Amino acid sequence: MGTGENEQGLRKILDMTRWISLFFLLVHCYYYCYGVFADAGWRSAVSDRMLMNLETARLFLRPWYSKGFAYLFLLLSLMGATGKKEENIRVRSIIVSLVSGSLLFFFSSPILLLDAPALVRCVLYCGLTAAGYILVLTGGVLLSRLIRQKLRSGDIFNREGESFPQEERLLENEYSVNLPARYYFRGKVLHSWINIINPFRGVLVLGSPGSGKSYFVIRHILTQHLRKGFSMFIYDFKFDDLTRIAYNHYLQHRGRYTVPPAFYLINFDDLSRTHRCNPLDPTAMFDITDASESARTILMGLNREWVRRQGDFFVESPINFVTAVIWYLRRYRNGEFCTLPHVIELMQVEYDTLFSVLRLEKEIEVLINPFINAYLNDAMEQLEGQIAAAKIAMARLASPQLYYVLSGTDFTLDINNPEAPKIVCMGNNPQKQQVYGAVLSLYVSRLIKLVNRKGGLKSSLIFDEFPTIYLNNMDGLIATARSNKVATTLGVQDFSQLKKDYGRDGADVIMNITGNVISGQVMGETAKSLSERIGRTMQERSSFSINRTDTSISHSRQLEAALPPSKIASLSSGTFVGLVADEPQQKIDYKAFHAEIINDHTALEREISAYLPLPEVRQVTPAMVEQNYLQVRQDIQDLVYSEMERLINDPALATLRVNK
Repeated sequence: MGTGENEQGLRKILDMTRWISLFFLLVHCYYYCYGVFADAGWRSAVSDRMLMNLETARLFLRPWYSKGFAYLFLLLSLMGATGKKEENIRVRSIIVSLVSGSLLFFFSSPILLLDAPALVRCVLYCGLTAAGYILVLTGGVLLSRLIRQKLRSGDIFNREGESFPQEERLLENEYSVNLPARYYFRGKVLHSWINIINPFRGVLVLGSPGSGKSYFVIRHILTQHLRKGFSMFIYDFKFDDLTRIAYNHYLQHRGRYTVPPAFYLINFDDLSRTHRCNPLDPTAMFDITDASESARTILMGLNREWVRRQGDFFVESPINFVTAVIWYLRRYRNGEFCTLPHVIELMQVEYDTLFSVLRLEKEIEVLINPFINAYLNDAMEQLEGQIAAAKIAMARLASPQLYYVLSGTDFTLDINNPEAPKIVCMGNNPQKQQVYGAVLSLYVSRLIKLVNRKGGLKSSLIFDEFPTIYLNNMDGLIATARSNKVATTLGVQDFSQLKKDYGRDGADVIMNITGNVISGQVMGETAKSLSERIGRTMQERSSFSINRTDTSISHSRQLEAALPPSKIASLSSGTFVGLVADEPQQKIDYKAFHAEIINDHTALEREISAYLPLPEVRQVTPAMVEQNYLQVRQDIQDLVYSEMERLINDPALATLRVNK
């Protein structure tokens, strides 16, 4: 027990042991230099008798016999020494003292054989032996003051503590995406695999600009799914980066499909390299709810601040108005003019004529009655507030280029149709993203409605820079499309970006509902959320304190964040963290990862240099585009004229005419 009496008793024993050691050393020197001491008068009958007894005991037969006894008792005295701990003591200085002292102590005996005066030999021998003894004593004292349990000063960023085992098996199936990687664990760099074996639970790819989202992750999802026979939709924000990859791998792997898919492009800048597609295809609009969803998507895409104001009177009113126009055109001649350009042009008709024409369709009467009543009651400020927001926003889409692409029907959006699978790439332009993004949002909204049905092929939807478009029900797609084999990949730079465009609630749902998360460098709230999602590991902690009389050293094991936010915020390009989801047939023991994805840069550069350019769809002249634009306007004029003629000439319909 560490009581004062025990410590005092131990100290006395150690002191006695050291005195015994000194006694043997002094007697040794006296014995081997007896002549010098005798000449100096340092002798007596008692000392002579003691030396004779020691000689009889053969203790001084050899010099190192008596020296060994002195050395042994010195070591015994040092074993229990407890000096004040010091941080600046180095092991090297202790070793030098002990080794040099031991050598001087034991190998100074040849001096006694020198051809020199006895006094000189005595002084040199005793001096070197004493010096060696003092060096051994000094080294032993320093050893007692050495802090044996030092903190790991070389691992200042706790790299060792924040490393953990990761999945090293390659787990493949007919849907999986497998990314080769390497990671650090226990002082070694090991090979691993990031196995996205169930992409239908959603894949969220996070990372600030330059972190490598597209180069290290999205391109591999794209190419591996094409190799495994997926039908595919790609939203290419920086057209044509992903589209060229998709086109060339489509050419390489289309023979793997049971029914070879067709490749389609939507691009509003280069009209010679775009197909034409009507997002309001009447054959895919089954009831008025489809029209309502389309109206909401296009207006939310044009007015992002409305996302946080859904339910307001002056937000819902324009949506109802556009819904009425879309559904009217869907019902007119079985959808002959049901396109977005025709919707835009019909909205610009004067109120008297527009309301009279819309009243001919009974299904939308409940939608347009509030507007007609406001108009007839001279509530023009209210009416303009309700309708002008929609008219002004939609007018931004009134360009010949957009009209040309949106009014044709080269293909339909059912990309996973088993009889006609498709690879569809839609390109945006960062300089025109507010206008193009709204139109593409409508395309995607209609596409996911058609894809998320029973009986379709496995399909992959890839969204680069997902927040640049608005989808009203993306969380519903991820939650319900798994059983229909729809894999969704969302590329997002940061949670704050998603929150800005989708609102806090919508962003939270998208972030939390995805089963596979792969993140490069992110900061702030995103890094904190990821750190909590990855969880904690058991890490060792050591601490020591030094006071005047004692040193306290403690060790503990604590649950700490496996990847703290600061580490996620400092990831290098190509290094990713995250979690993957497994399934009952293929369990993954280590779902969390912190690894550098391995790309063969030379092979990729060689592959990219051999890419073919995107095909030209058709020769498009400015005259063709202008003619299509004028034709759309003429179609609406003819529609309004014929419908008004019908109202005027049919007495049964005369009451529907609006006259202020």
